[in-house]
Amino acid sequence: MSQGVVVKVSGPLVVATNLPEAKMFDVVRVGHQGLIGEVIEIRGERVSIQVYEETSGIGPGDPVVSTGQPLSVELGPGMLEGIFDGIQRPLDVIVNQAGSFITRGIDVPALNREKKWYFRPVAKEGDRVTGGDILGTVQETVIVEHKIMVPPYVEGVVEEIKEGEFTVTEVVAKIRKDDGTVVDVTMMQKWPVRKTRPYKQKLPPEIPMATGQRVIDTLFPVTKGGTACIPGPFGSGKTVVQHQLAKWADAEIVVYIGCGERGNEMTDVLMEFPELKDPKTGEPLMKRTVLIANTSNMPVAAREASIYTGITIAEYFRDMGYSVALMADSTSRWAEALREMSGRLEEMPGEEGYPAYLSRRLAEFYERAGRVICLGKDEREGALTVVGAVSPPGGDLSEPVTQATLRVVKVFWALDAQLAYARHFPAINWLTSYSLYSDTVERYMNNKIDKNWGELRATAIRLLQDEANLQEIVRLVGIDALSTKDRLILEVARSIREDFLHQNAFHEVDTYTSLQKQFRMLKLILLFYEEAQKALDKGAPFAKLEKLPVRERIARAKYVKEEDIANFDEIEEQIKKEIAGLLEGGEVYA
Repeated sequence: MSQGVVVKVSGPLVVATNLPEAKMFDVVRVGHQGLIGEVIEIRGERVSIQVYEETSGIGPGDPVVSTGQPLSVELGPGMLEGIFDGIQRPLDVIVNQAGSFITRGIDVPALNREKKWYFRPVAKEGDRVTGGDILGTVQETVIVEHKIMVPPYVEGVVEEIKEGEFTVTEVVAKIRKDDGTVVDVTMMQKWPVRKTRPYKQKLPPEIPMATGQRVIDTLFPVTKGGTACIPGPFGSGKTVVQHQLAKWADAEIVVYIGCGERGNEMTDVLMEFPELKDPKTGEPLMKRTVLIANTSNMPVAAREASIYTGITIAEYFRDMGYSVALMADSTSRWAEALREMSGRLEEMPGEEGYPAYLSRRLAEFYERAGRVICLGKDEREGALTVVGAVSPPGGDLSEPVTQATLRVVKVFWALDAQLAYARHFPAINWLTSYSLYSDTVERYMNNKIDKNWGELRATAIRLLQDEANLQEIVRLVGIDALSTKDRLILEVARSIREDFLHQNAFHEVDTYTSLQKQFRMLKLILLFYEEAQKALDKGAPFAKLEKLPVRERIARAKYVKEEDIANFDEIEEQIKKEIAGLLEGGEVYA
């Protein structure tokens, strides 16, 4: 450790001298209270430090102590069900020790040092192991088995391994390396947050991550190991969409980062998740969730660290072979922290005052997503999917953070203020959103769900685009100028929008829709379109077609429980029967 002195304080930025051993991104303790900071620039003898706590009261001459270690997270049993701040301090422990507000300089270990976990060995004495091999397991929650792995870059023979109850700092195994040195292995690893955890091989993202949200799964899917962004103005539903993904996405572990958003949104997660049941196990969702909370009333600088803290934890669970979903809400607030620190460092600003390296930092973050073959002999597969919300001022999607994000992510769910004001949720605009995974997912769906999946999806998108074009004509000359075929397109597109894309997050059935049910729902709407087209060709009156009783059953299909979707066969028959009856008798078939 080396000790220097403060020479300048500017908000969260502190400049110190006499720290000859300091390196970039080392953690330092600032002032007599020992505030946590990180070295972000070194110019000659002057070291610039980003302090993750309120710096009032710090002045020139105060001590600065370098720890010589990079900003790291503790990885081990005890993370699940936890809520941490941006630098992985457990907020529940801080509340008990210091009250509702984080006391400056408080130093609390991320993982409980006293709680004992039952360790069951998988490896045996004499086994040769390499980084990533599983030494044993701990049942962390009812849902998740925590795998204790050999730290990366360690290779050798297991000299000793124990079974029983241990704390995270007690030695559970000893590994003798080839050079004769012995490595003591505990259940806890430390890892620098800015360094990507290693893996054997990156795999193409081919398997869809089912979310239960129809507009996402059917029109704009994301894959396991994929990247997506949700940009949208205030009040358009970014946070609700991310909450829905965290609740229902086909992922075994969820890491939710509240980065600079309002505290009440994190409170919603904390209140809801323990009550919500995991659809697969029936246990509370919180038992497979890690929360990182760095809300808008917490220090700005710590927002920058919170993103890296969250993704390092997510990579650790991925390395166990789990599918992990990471939600970052929102990267705009993270970019604002970058902008503030860049301004205080007096760097040359880029567009709108953001640092010139904004795009690179965003790319480095999103590139840590992926589906991989993990380290270890068993060739297990893990996936890390990253979904980032972006909050552009006034919903302006041309601003730098949105544009830099779009250059690196593959899925764009554009939230629309007009849809939100019309109470159409999720307010994802089907004309401006896109997914670059759609071709890959279509092949998967055609094989696993139904061979007609891709055809139905393409028809639905075409009808929605045709509707947008026809609406222009209607605004100019009125609906009476349209042919019956065009009016049918408008009617069916309205049905796709209102009966399929619109989804109620607070309805016990409608909140989640399986892929099979999504296919059957869309098939009903497009079967009606197909049969109605034939009927119009034979001279059926459009006014009676749009008022057929079966339309009500199509509209209410979203409220049919998953176990009852076999009843959709009956609705399909009713569609054909009623349209046939209309043609035969010239009246609605009863």
